[in-house]
Amino acid sequence: MRARYFWPIVLIVAGVLFLLENLGWLPGSAWGWIWAFALILLGLSLLWPRRSPQAVDDSVPLEGSASARLTLKHGAGRLWLRAGAASDMLVSGSFGGGVDKDVRPTGDMLAVTLRLPDQDWGNWIWPGTWRGAPLDWNLNVNPSVPLQLALEVGASENWLDLSGLRVTDLSIKTGASSTQLTLPAQAGQTQVRIEAGAASIRAEVPAGVAARIRGGMGVGSLRVDERRFPRRNGEYLSDDFATAANRVEIEISGGVGSVEVR
Repeated sequence: MRARYFWPIVLIVAGVLFLLENLGWLPGSAWGWIWAFALILLGLSLLWPRRSPQAVDDSVPLEGSASARLTLKHGAGRLWLRAGAASDMLVSGSFGGGVDKDVRPTGDMLAVTLRLPDQDWGNWIWPGTWRGAPLDWNLNVNPSVPLQLALEVGASENWLDLSGLRVTDLSIKTGASSTQLTLPAQAGQTQVRIEAGAASIRAEVPAGVAARIRGGMGVGSLRVDERRFPRRNGEYLSDDFATAANRVEIEISGGVGSVEVR
């Protein structure tokens, strides 16, 4: 049974039991039946066969495209991303728990979405594993192709070194995660959007790259190195932002987490 079906089934069973109790057709209390049902599921999960830890080596060819849009949907585990794929590849690496790929050439752009396969319900008992296998992705990305990069990560640890990549557009949506991010060093202009939930994000702007930083956190904290990016008119701005050859514009929004830019 897939993980996405687990809670809907639990809610449906609980609703049926309460309905039967209200109609007087259920012997005993609905809560008693729910607890019994939960214990049965727990016992079955402990008996569920688990495979040995393993990772899948895989890659996505560039297919001659002049640019690319890469979306990574990684809900749990650890993620490493850096420059280093071969010239004819968009991305290559090791995928703990496997990978589902959606590859769509669109004109001269290659649109690619990589996600973890649907997890069976036994994984709900052991978060962070795919039937025993660590959900760790270790990826290398082509350094010479202009790239739009979107990351949707959940309860994960992320190390994203984009310094050697030509990322022109970066979107990060995080849950309860920890992220170390190094922004591109020579990509020209890069647009960055960070949506942080209960997350900790530490972003480093490489030396020689100018930045404009806007936004803030709800009840969380935003810390910016004001020696590099002085605060003026409600935003943080490098003195040479208007003339810099390489610069990033960062929009930050979030809740109870923390974001640091230095």
